[in-house]
Amino acid sequence: MLADRLRRARRSGGFSLIELLIVIAIILIILAVAVPKLANARKFAQEMAAQKAISTLHTAQTQYYSQYGRYATTLLELGPPASGSAGPQAADLIDKDLASGEKGGFKYVLTPTPTGYTIGAQPVSFGTGGSKTFYSDQTMSIHYHAGQEPATAMDPLVGDSAPAAQQQSK
Repeated sequence: MLADRLRRARRSGGFSLIELLIVIAIILIILAVAVPKLANARKFAQEMAAQKAISTLHTAQTQYYSQYGRYATTLLELGPPASGSAGPQAADLIDKDLASGEKGGFKYVLTPTPTGYTIGAQPVSFGTGGSKTFYSDQTMSIHYHAGQEPATAMDPLVGDSAPAAQQQSK
């Protein structure tokens, strides 16, 4: 009788190894499905943040132009001053991270042109940080390129599916 009680207590006392392995296998299957979706969502969020940063740069350039009569030639001119008050060398129109040229997994380049400026944005780590590059200029339209090559004005606009060159020929 005592032996029967001990056997029952042992059986109902916990999980068997097989039950534990089944639970672990189910958890691994769920992770195998969820992790790629999470990575894609993260990449999409970083690309959306890059587009927002480009819009922020356009707004800052417009404010800079209204204050100083010209477009800023570098991101540092739009950023906060190292010390003292804001001026043409550091207008304090964007945050320090964006003024450094790198924010949210993207690298930003502001280039002056004879008629205004261009902005380029590329993922720091292509593939994991983003799969698109972006281009914009003083017209404030944002173009994207689905690949590692830098985007240009001939690439499709964000939100469009046809390249800009095809749209202009219509």
